[in-house]
This record gives sequence, C-alpha cells and structure tokens, in this order.
Amino acid sequence: MSHRTSPSDIEGMPPGVPHIIGNEAAERFSFYGMKAVLAVFMVNYLHLMDGHGAAGMSEADATARVHLFNGAVYLTPLLGALLADIFIGKYRTIILLSLVYCAGHAALACMGLFGDSPWWLAAGLGLIALGSGGIKPCVSAHVGDQFGVRNAHLLPRIFNWFYFSINIGAFLSMLLTPWLLEWYGPHWAFGVPGVLMALATLVFWMGRRRFVHVPPAGRGFLREVFSGEGVRAMLKLLPLYLFVAMFWALFDQTGSTWVFQSQDMDRRFLGFEWLPAQIQSLNSVFVLTFIPLFAYVAYPLGDRVWKLTPLRKVGLGLFLMTASFIVVAQIQEWIDAGQRPSIGWQILAYALLTMAEVMVAIVSLEYAYTQAPKTMKSLLMCFYLAAVSVGNFFVAGVNRVIQIPDAAAAQLAQATAALPDDWRKAPRTVVLPGYDGATGTQDDLVQRLEDGLPVSLEIPGMEIFAMAASRIEEHAIANRGAFPKEDEVAPMIAGLRDPWGSPLRYSILNSSRVRLVSDGPDRKTGTRWDTGLIIEAPAPAHAREPFWADALHPSETWLERRERELGIMKTAVDPLAPAGFQRSAFSGGQSRLEGAAYFRFFIWLMLGTALAFIPYALLYRPKTYLQD
Repeated sequence: MSHRTSPSDIEGMPPGVPHIIGNEAAERFSFYGMKAVLAVFMVNYLHLMDGHGAAGMSEADATARVHLFNGAVYLTPLLGALLADIFIGKYRTIILLSLVYCAGHAALACMGLFGDSPWWLAAGLGLIALGSGGIKPCVSAHVGDQFGVRNAHLLPRIFNWFYFSINIGAFLSMLLTPWLLEWYGPHWAFGVPGVLMALATLVFWMGRRRFVHVPPAGRGFLREVFSGEGVRAMLKLLPLYLFVAMFWALFDQTGSTWVFQSQDMDRRFLGFEWLPAQIQSLNSVFVLTFIPLFAYVAYPLGDRVWKLTPLRKVGLGLFLMTASFIVVAQIQEWIDAGQRPSIGWQILAYALLTMAEVMVAIVSLEYAYTQAPKTMKSLLMCFYLAAVSVGNFFVAGVNRVIQIPDAAAAQLAQATAALPDDWRKAPRTVVLPGYDGATGTQDDLVQRLEDGLPVSLEIPGMEIFAMAASRIEEHAIANRGAFPKEDEVAPMIAGLRDPWGSPLRYSILNSSRVRLVSDGPDRKTGTRWDTGLIIEAPAPAHAREPFWADALHPSETWLERRERELGIMKTAVDPLAPAGFQRSAFSGGQSRLEGAAYFRFFIWLMLGTALAFIPYALLYRPKTYLQD
C-alpha cells in the first residue's frame, strides 16, 4: 500500500501525531520503569535470584554498570539512524527495533527461572540498549517529518507535547515499578514494563496508514552528509553536543547516586515513606508543571527583558544544573555528619534539575532537528543522543576509577575454584593469602562460608578493631543510637593500632553506618589491603503506611521472603556486639571518592562547562531546515 511521502498542506496538527505520542508514553513507561529499579536491583536483589552467590554489588560498581547501560542506549542510535536514512526508512526501523526491544524485556523476565541471572541481565540490557537506542533518533525525527511549511509553527508545541508524553509514562512507571519490586519482586517489576513495550509497538503499528513516510535517501544521504552544507552543519553542532554531554553526565545520576543518597534520608512525605527509587518520579511531576509554565509564562516574560534564543536557554540551563548539584552536595554533607535530612531538600534539587532539563534537553532536541539538513535529520539527532552516551560513559569511567578492589572477594574466587564440586553443601572456613601472597602468616584473611555464601570475614588485628568498635557502640547506646562525631572518637581510639603500627581511622558513612579502617599490611591508604570494620546501628523505625496501602501488598517484602527461603540470616560478625548492632569486616572494596566530595567533583565540572559554553553561544550562527 502506498503512503504519503511528504507532509500534507495543512495548518493544523498532522493526523499521525496521536499514535506517535501514545507510543512514546507507553515506551517511556517501559524504559523508565525498568531503569528506575535497575541500580537498586543490582545492589540488593541480583545476587539472590539464583539462590547462591556472594554479597550484593557495591554502589559504585552498580553506578558504573547503570551508566554503561545508559551510554549504550544512547550510542546505538547511530545504527538506527543509518538504517533509517539509508536503507528502510524511519517507520520500518522503529517497528523492527521495537521487536528487539521486547525481546530484551523477555530476557529480563527469565532471571531466576533458569540459567545464570547475571547473563540474562546482560543479554536483556544489551537487547534493550539496541532496541531503545536504535529507535530514538527515528521517533523524534519521525515527529518532525509530519510537519510542512504551513504548520511548521506548531513544531515547538509538538516537541513540548512529545516531552510531555515521555514524562507522563515516566512518572507512572517510577511510582509503580519500585513498589512492585519492593513487594512482589523482580519478575513483576521487569515484567510490567515489558508488557507496556509490547503495547507501545502495537499503538505505533496502528498508525501506519496515517503517517507521512519520508523515504530513505539512499546514496543521496551520503552525498548530503559529505557535501559542504552537511559537513558545516555537523561541525557547527558537534561542540554543542559536547557541552550537552556534561549536562547528561549529571542529569542521569538521578537514577544512580541520587537514589543511593535518598536511602540515607528521612523519606517521610505526604503521610507515608517513599521508596528510594520512587523519588525519581518527582522529576516527571516537575516537567509536567514547568513545560507549560516556561512555554507560556517564563519565556514570554523573559523575552521582554532579554531575547531568549535557544542557545541562551541552554546556557542558563547549564548553570541551573550546577545549582541542583550544589543542593545535593549539601545534603551529602549532612549525611556525612551523621544526620538524616528530610527528603524535602532533594525535592528542591529535583526542581532545579528539572528547570535545567526543560531549558537544555527540550530545546536541544528541537534545535538538533531544525539545524539538520533534510536528509540528515536522523543522523544529526543521533549525534545529539550520542552526547548523552558520552556523558554516561564519563560517569561510568569515574565510578570504575574510584573503586578500590576487594581483596577478600578476589582471593575467595580463586580458592573456591580448587574445591570439590559439592563444596557448597557444608559450612567452610577458607584461609586466604594476604599481602605477602602466602598463607600461614600474619596478614592472612579468614573467610567463613555457609551454603556457599560468605557470612563473616576475619581480618588481621580483629581484636583491636573490636575493641574500638565496642567503645563507639557504647557511646551510641548512651546517645539513643547516634554515633559519635569524628572529633569525639579520636580520644576513644587513641593508641589503638593495627598489627603493622598504622592508626585506626574513623568516618561516618550515614546516620546508621560508620567505618573503622587502617592502612593494613602494605601501609598505604586507598588500596585493596586497607582493613577495617563497618558498624551498623539498628535501622530506624519506618513511617506507617496509609490504611489503604496495607491491603495492596503482602505482609513482608520480597527480599524478606527470599532471604527466609534461602535461610540467609543477618548476624553480627562479632558475637559480643550489642544487640541490634552489626559488624562487617572488609579488606578493600571501598571508594576513593565518596560522600560530598563525589558531588563537589561534578559541581566544578558543570560550572566549568557552563562558563565555556558562553563564547560558543556568542559565535554560533543558526540555519534552519524543514521538510517540505
């Protein structure tokens, strides 16, 4: 059947737009619902899916993996753009890769049913990255293709509604999916987004006869790409995308470091306690509020004082992103001091971040389309999306670099490889070589296992650390569970040293966890041989849920049920620890950049980016291209 290959000569909205908007809302529900719980799932759930394995992933490791996935999602648009612009067109590319997308969700649903869950996770995320990323430049460019000269004035409005639909889907999914994960487990949390992706594909297919199908340019695409006009357009926009990349490096941490930060905050709000991953839904609430507010109030008023060109909006947004991370860094300062600040402060950070998003993300999306020559629109949109990829790969790289290897975990993997196949059936004590590489010496690590799971680690000088821990716990008990400040601990542990003569250091991680650490046998700070204890106080009481919520979920969470099924008990390493307190020994496995210092690093990065953007915006000369 033939389709229109150029926009209709109309002044109103094109007839295919509702299908695109409906598809985008369902697809974004799918994507953001899965991504909302991904970081928490990696840390707290993944190692329990197959009924065996070591402790959960560290937060820094999970952050790196989440941002690697985000980077892949925004890198694969190059494949989708080339497939659409040269070979089969945007519509067929979207349908084909949407089926790949659905297969990725199916792979996630297989975790814990058979096979190895980490492999299913990797396969699912890989397919979703290919499907979700591949359709991105095609969907947004497909929106623009529906408009001609007479209704081109509606493009800013439709891109706002396009972003509006994204955030409707994201808001609903980021409320529902964390709740499903908490009470009903990963299969429901990943399964519901998979169903929505299938629905998104169906909605888009139903609009096939109403769309404008701009045909692929074939060799004409290559001629325009390498023409003087095409090269100039790419060179002019590439610096813009590099600036935008740093914006996304900060923005996408709302799904990783901001979630982990919210775990250490008082999340009681509107009468009940929010789950950490649900806080991300505030971004969508603010987007739905700020899009009309900016479009119909702020921008018109601002234009009376100072003409708000697209690049000026982007520049202001970069400074607002800096402000949002200043708030987050201050929150972390309070957490590092042992306080439990209100989630209201993170709400303020989300408000600033969303203002930045409206001024950078939406404007850049529209600008990338209008500045691209007609047969290069998917490709230039792809470059915009690649900027998101660069930002996420940067964050992943930072979190890889700051991780300190876990000496015990690495040594244990080697030691158990030499044991009989049935070694998990009985409790075991494994002596691991320390810094000198030999067992039977002073720096040995002793790992105790039950059912193949590490339950406790004994480090050199354990009695010294236990003595210091007892003094700290006594102070906490006397002060209603509040751990002492760092200056208060100094006299408590003065004179206590590890077997190699290094002093013990004390730091507060949050209101319920503190750390004692020494340089260990290599006498160097920040290596895998740093040894110490994490001391955790009894968890604070949770806010009571509203009466109507009690009937919506079981009496215990999925994690509680799973740990009971597997017989996993959370016990203190030291049986002399006071009731309710837990001690966990470690050798390495910490982070070189943590707490407020981590967020300050990104503040300076964003501030430098915003300042460097100013001369670029002054020198740029725009040229607009539309389909006709």
